[in-house]
Amino acid sequence: MTKIINSNEELIDIDDEAQNANQQIGYAWEEEYKRSWDVLQEDEDGGLKHTVEHLQSRKRKRLERDTSIIKRGIIRHMFLIIDLSEAMLEKDLRPSRLDLTLSYAEQFILEFFDQNPISQLGVIVSKSGVAEKLMGLTGNPMDNINVLKKKNIDTDGEPSLQNALEMARSSLIHVPAHGSREILIIMGSLTSCDPGDINETIDNLVSENIRVSIVGLAAEVQICKLMCKKTKGTYGVVLNEAHFKDLLFEIIPPPPVSIVKSKSELVVMGFPRGVNESMPSLCACHSKPVSGGYICARCNSKICDLPTDCPICELTLVSSPHLARSYHHLFPVANFEEVPWSSAFTTHCYSCQMPFQTQPQVVKGRSNNVTSIDSSGRYNCPKCKKHFCIECDTFIHEVIHNCPGCLSTSENST
Repeated sequence: MTKIINSNEELIDIDDEAQNANQQIGYAWEEEYKRSWDVLQEDEDGGLKHTVEHLQSRKRKRLERDTSIIKRGIIRHMFLIIDLSEAMLEKDLRPSRLDLTLSYAEQFILEFFDQNPISQLGVIVSKSGVAEKLMGLTGNPMDNINVLKKKNIDTDGEPSLQNALEMARSSLIHVPAHGSREILIIMGSLTSCDPGDINETIDNLVSENIRVSIVGLAAEVQICKLMCKKTKGTYGVVLNEAHFKDLLFEIIPPPPVSIVKSKSELVVMGFPRGVNESMPSLCACHSKPVSGGYICARCNSKICDLPTDCPICELTLVSSPHLARSYHHLFPVANFEEVPWSSAFTTHCYSCQMPFQTQPQVVKGRSNNVTSIDSSGRYNCPKCKKHFCIECDTFIHEVIHNCPGCLSTSENST
C-alpha cells in the first residue's frame, strides 16, 4: 500500500514506515536482552566504587520495611505449592518460568529456614488437574531442596488450585494451635481445573485460620485475589525477574498474629544433647545407621538434625541458637536514616572502621567526585545515633539483626 506525497517526491511505503517504527521501539523479546555491563561506570580514578554504592543503595531501599513492634508467630507451618502446568514453559521470564521458579524456590527455602529456624515447610506441585505432595512438613531445608532436584519435574496440562489447597489444608489442620498455618502458591497459569466449588474451599481455609499468599507469573486472576483477601494473605503479579524474587522474599518474615490467636500459650520444647558415637546406630527419624546426631530430652531417641519434632514422643526439639534467630522478628532493628552532609561529622564507620568519603568540592558547577553531593554515605541509627556505612547497614538488617552501637551502649550502661 503506497501513497504519493508530492509529484516531485518519491513513493513512500506506509508499511515500511510502520516497520521502521517498530524496529526503533523494539520487540518485547528484544527489550528483555540487557547489556548489564553498560551499568558499570568508572570514576575519575578508574574505580567502580560509585557504581557499587549506587547498586547497594537501591538494594537498601528494597530492604526498608515496617519495623513496628507487633505480635508475630515465630513457629510457622507452610506449604509451598508450585504450578507445573504447560503455562510454566513460557519464556517471558528468563530462562523460563519453570527454571526461574525452581531456582528461586531453592533460595526461598534456604532463606525461610535461616530466618525461621523453628518452622516447618512442605512442597506440593499441581499439574494435569491433580496435586502431588513431594514433601510433607519438615524442619530440614535440604529435604525440600533435594526433592525439587531429584524429582522428575515436568509440566503437563492445567493445574488444580482446589486439589492443591485441599491437600495442604488436610495436613495443616493437624498442626498445633500455637503455630501459624500458611500456604504460598506460585501460579503461572490463568486457569484451574477443579473438581468442585473452590469457594467452599476458601471458606474452609478462612474458618481454619489458614493464610494463603499467591505470586502470579502471568496476570491478575480474580479468584486468587479474592482468596488472598479473605484469608488475609498477599497477592502480587511479577513484573520481571527481580520483582519475582522480591515478592517471594516478602513472605519470609512471619505475619502478625490474628486476634483469634492472640492468647498467649506455653509451648513445651526440648533441648537435646549432641552425640558423636564410634559405632553407628539407627536414628528414629530415617531408620538409618548414623554415628552423629542428637538425643531427645524426653525419650532418649536418636535424631539426625535440628529443629524437628521427635518421631517417638512428638516433643519439639530445638537448640538455643534457633530460638535466638527467631527472636529478632519480634524486635526488629529500626531502619537507619541517611545522614545529610550538614550532619556528616564522623570520619569512620562505627562498625567496620572504614573511612567515610569526604564532602566533594563543587568547581564550575561540577564536583571533583562522581558521588552525589546529596549522599554522604553515612547512615544513622535512630536509637544510638551512631553512623554506619551502607555495607554495614545492609549486613546489620540482613544477617545479625542487632545494632552494634545499641549493644555497646547497653553494655556500657550496665
